[in-house]
Amino acid sequence: MIKRFSSPFFILKKRHFLAGSLVISLCLNSGFTVASDFASETIGVTAQQEEVKGKVSSGGAALVGATVTVKEDPSRATSTNESGDFAINAKVGETLVFTAIGHDPKEIEVAGPTMNVELFSNLENIDEVVVTGYSTQKKGEISASIVSLDQKQLKDVKSPNVSNLLQGKVAGVDVVGTGRPGQQANVRIRGRSSLSSGTNPLWVVDGVIMHGVPNINPNDIENISVLKDAAATTQYGSRGTNGVIVVTTKRALREGEGVFSVNLSSGVSKFNQGNFKLMDSQQLWDFYQTFPNQKDIDPNVTDEVLGTNYDWMENGIKAGAVNDFAASYMGKTEKTSVYASANYYGEKGSIKGYDYERLTGRFNVDHKLTDRITFKPKLNASYTTYLNKEHSLYDMMLNLPWDNPFNADGSVKNPQDENADFVWFGRDHRNYLYDLQYNYGKGQTFDMQGNFDFSYRISDRFTFESMNNLTYYNQTTMNYADPKSNAGRNEKGTINQFSDKRITRFFNQMLKYDETFGNHKVSGFAAYEYSDYTYSSLNATGKGIAPGSEILGNAASVLNFGGTKNDYSFQSGILQGTYAYDNRYNLMASFRVDGSSRFGKNNQYGAFYSVSGAWNIHNEEFFNVPAINLFRLKASYGGVGNVPTYYYASYGTYGLNAQYNGDPAAIQQNFQNANVSWEKSYDANVGLELGFLNRINLSVDLYHKNTSGLLYYVEFPSTAGWDGYWLNIGGLRNKGVEVALNGSVFGPESPFQWDLGFNVAHNNNRITSLNEDQDIPKGNQRFSVGHDVESWYMRKWAGVNPENGDPQWEAIDPETGEVTLTSNYNDAALQFVGAATPKFQGGFNSAMSYKGFNLNASFAYQNGGMTYNTAREWFDSDGAYASYNQLLFMDGWSRWSPENPNATHPRAEYNNTSLSNKVSSRYLESTNFLRLRNVTLGYTFSENLVNRLKLKGLNVYVSGDNLWTSTKFSGLDPEAAILGNDNSADKAGGGDATSQYPAPKRLIFGLNLTF
Repeated sequence: MIKRFSSPFFILKKRHFLAGSLVISLCLNSGFTVASDFASETIGVTAQQEEVKGKVSSGGAALVGATVTVKEDPSRATSTNESGDFAINAKVGETLVFTAIGHDPKEIEVAGPTMNVELFSNLENIDEVVVTGYSTQKKGEISASIVSLDQKQLKDVKSPNVSNLLQGKVAGVDVVGTGRPGQQANVRIRGRSSLSSGTNPLWVVDGVIMHGVPNINPNDIENISVLKDAAATTQYGSRGTNGVIVVTTKRALREGEGVFSVNLSSGVSKFNQGNFKLMDSQQLWDFYQTFPNQKDIDPNVTDEVLGTNYDWMENGIKAGAVNDFAASYMGKTEKTSVYASANYYGEKGSIKGYDYERLTGRFNVDHKLTDRITFKPKLNASYTTYLNKEHSLYDMMLNLPWDNPFNADGSVKNPQDENADFVWFGRDHRNYLYDLQYNYGKGQTFDMQGNFDFSYRISDRFTFESMNNLTYYNQTTMNYADPKSNAGRNEKGTINQFSDKRITRFFNQMLKYDETFGNHKVSGFAAYEYSDYTYSSLNATGKGIAPGSEILGNAASVLNFGGTKNDYSFQSGILQGTYAYDNRYNLMASFRVDGSSRFGKNNQYGAFYSVSGAWNIHNEEFFNVPAINLFRLKASYGGVGNVPTYYYASYGTYGLNAQYNGDPAAIQQNFQNANVSWEKSYDANVGLELGFLNRINLSVDLYHKNTSGLLYYVEFPSTAGWDGYWLNIGGLRNKGVEVALNGSVFGPESPFQWDLGFNVAHNNNRITSLNEDQDIPKGNQRFSVGHDVESWYMRKWAGVNPENGDPQWEAIDPETGEVTLTSNYNDAALQFVGAATPKFQGGFNSAMSYKGFNLNASFAYQNGGMTYNTAREWFDSDGAYASYNQLLFMDGWSRWSPENPNATHPRAEYNNTSLSNKVSSRYLESTNFLRLRNVTLGYTFSENLVNRLKLKGLNVYVSGDNLWTSTKFSGLDPEAAILGNDNSADKAGGGDATSQYPAPKRLIFGLNLTF
């Protein structure tokens, strides 16, 4: 059943349109006229002048379109071509001025006929053009909270996924990921604004709203804009409540000779074990000798175990190869602009047995059919495959060094074989390597997006833009369990096949207005937008197979089967207007009405708005501070919405995947609530931007965001018949500050350049209301009014009783509130013991360059958050899990003994029953870390050598990722643990114990050339 809208868009309530028209009329005035006279200048050249030639570059790459002007005679000017080359007539002793958008200007005196110049990026350049969503603005005109990153800022980290490239680069954007090849990172902008609706930002690629994180080649990206406040995101309505990330792909902008680029890189990934160190055979034996109940120990555990010291972790890891090969072409004629690219990315995991490969291709074209009509088709496709025979990280941790997985002849032992003639000490008598030699999984994904866009220039003021996108996604997977394996033996082998398909359509029809007259600049647009999504899947498992067969039809019988289908749709009306006066005052207003099929007719439509303004004080006549080149104030206020994650939240639904006496049967699922409505967030933002000496730039943003009508799925008792229903239950508040500081250590005339950047963000959130102020348990966390939305709720660890070594927790008298200590776990009180939300997070970077050499480094950090390290329940268990390997102590940890009464760990016993390893704040650990995210050393070869090779540019580099991390977290990787808890339904799964991949160390060698 496809659920559409209960009423057409054109009969929306009149107040929606009246309110929108009133807001936009503040910025658009139809009485304005077009300024039509433009002056032209002729460049003159004197006979005594000589031609000066050279190349302008930036960051080792040719700088196209840079302007070169003779300072003494500005009428003499030129610009660089596609290779960065220029030629201009000038006299010896005259000064040439080099300028380019986004770069610091440079002045050089003419001393001869050749001159090569390096311009350095100035990320806060006031004239930089920034993609702000459906339109673009100069940086000096933006009144919303938007941060733009260009392609050079995104290329430092080697990853096939665009989400991983943002870590530590934008204040207020928290990015945590793992090292599994191909896995996307979790991205959160300005904290968490929902209890159970989505918290990931909206991704937009070339104007098209995507379903999830886009699968595109990072090499194809021209720039990324991060939209953070309501003034920036209201244009996307309910889909922008968690922030918006706008990706613009490359296209040729200037006419001239086409340019081919080839980028080749290859390297290795090394498993990053962090602080997680396990005992070897001798250390584990020594630990066993500390147990006071020696008579309870397995009698097979004798000193003969010291004859085996197998390193399970070392066996399961390797240096994984990473290869990234890309080629592209960019060219433009008078009528046609083309960008085409192809890319291969392959990575073998740093844990053995996982191979990931991806092929991508992109084709962007702009073609002028007439003077008024421009056709803009785009095509992007990717094909991804994986082969999964991955070693189990969990099993690598738990297996004992006393167990050798191989027989003397090299065959793999099977402890579960009834005829096994050896002793296996590890828990569950499981050797994961036995099944791994037979069983595996593999999958393929094809993802294609096609745009059929065009624009029609109605007049100098009005343009009609049409965006029409179709996305097709298809995934197939297969999992094979051999009849000889333990997993497949009972069913005589199994094959599971899964296939799903997703089709999304997106249409946006927009009328744009743009006019400049005198010191006034007015622009805006009105648009209608529609998108829909359909999904279907099918899976089946067959049993009884011939060894090696991967065809489901060859199975003797069906073990199980299933499938599903769902869909949703949105339609929207959008208005936006901007006004700028004399490069001093800027205003913007946006209004959007969204309709969602996820709501019933009572609340199917929601209206959202925003207003913002900015004041360029540095352009005022009264402001005359030579040291300050930029002084801007900006403010905004607006609202956005959110929808339930379930596509049929307001409807009563039934599952038809049941049977009764051989007939199909329906099972009640979601209970109808026709009144469930939008989450709504209203936020205020104020910002300050300062520039000093054309070298130092500071930006500060303060925000306060209130979310009401929090959506939450309320579960019914099992006797109710229905599973539960969606309800608007409360409110949530986020407030914070973001600071970014960038600067150049040396002036533009210095041959040695050093740019530094730093950003930090602090976010504080509190739940302001819940339904009847009742707390909501969520595994090891709890939603409660007045507390952080990610508050941990468990027994509070009180250390070790120094007298007897027993564990201790806090007990609280429910009547008096008196706090005492207890060694009885069941008597300990559940209470709030911290929060996962970090106090602050961010990053900093350094970029040096000198005579063709460049050395760049970027760091990411986090401070103040807590994560639950589930792994320690098993691997730091005080003997409770004696058949699991155990952690080596971190610095400062110690075990209780009569000689060491003031210890961090209680006394250990074989099969300990004190419950000291059960859930408590004992295993809550700080996620503080400082990580060298990337360091790159590169060299750009001289023009003479490049010309001799018939090339236009040549650069080589060596790059390292995650080479150094400082943290006190006792597990593999604090980021992996954070991601594990974020993705865990009950917020109880520590990242390491659930096999969350640590970010690997990487060493990459690369070559970039253009011709």
